[in-house]
Amino acid sequence: MIVVTGATGNVGRALVTELTRSGAAVTAVARRIGGGDVPAGVRAVAADIGRAESLAPALEGASALFLLVAGEDPAGVLRRAAEAGVAHVVLLSTQGVGTRPETYAHAAGFESAVAGSGLPFTVLRSGGLASNALGWAEPVRRHRTVAAPFADVALPFVDPGDVAAAAATVLRADGHDGATYTLTGPEATTPRQRAAAIAEALGEPVTFVEQSREEAHAQMLRFMPPAVAAGTLAVLGEPTPEEQAVGTDVERLLGRPAAPFAAWAARNVEAFR
Repeated sequence: MIVVTGATGNVGRALVTELTRSGAAVTAVARRIGGGDVPAGVRAVAADIGRAESLAPALEGASALFLLVAGEDPAGVLRRAAEAGVAHVVLLSTQGVGTRPETYAHAAGFESAVAGSGLPFTVLRSGGLASNALGWAEPVRRHRTVAAPFADVALPFVDPGDVAAAAATVLRADGHDGATYTLTGPEATTPRQRAAAIAEALGEPVTFVEQSREEAHAQMLRFMPPAVAAGTLAVLGEPTPEEQAVGTDVERLLGRPAAPFAAWAARNVEAFR
């Protein structure tokens, strides 16, 4: 039994589907989840990573755990996993742990907890997700407009489906214990180029408006803590060479190239109509 936390999110939902198609037994975990949120045959358990004790029913009979960076008690979650007999933990972390450890101290703490848990583990450090563009969905639907800062700064955003496929690979196969993989897309694209890819998928023009840093910061503060907003803007506006580099780990794990942003946009075009 593979337990997937964050099972209703962009990566978790795709991972549940990927594992189910392969014939794996899956327990899908999220704070609010029911049988209608998962494929047939998947066990859905409502639990909160932030309250380790709530995971006990989900972990019954588990052999592997896909863990998100969430809550403040990774040691408690991992202790519960060990008690349940989990034999492998796959942590979805962020590339920022390697490039900006002080900014991403929360995720770094999870990585340290996993490494010190005594359980076999694999860490997946994801770059920015292509699905972040869903934040543009409403203005595209209403006005065929995208507003974003740093119009011509390129980053290799990764398809969440590729992150899920990579997670499924390391959850099901041997040879990944102790490994850390950095997951990126196949090319660095700019906000302007990603907006153009959405327009191409729609078959209609989409106007791109470049925001100032201040405008973007004010918008982010509506749904991000100040430190997270500042860190996000730093990555988007002044990425390090490592953050702009196209990695090879997705292709290494999947045996195929990573999917480009345009493919993600075409697959999710209905969100923008």
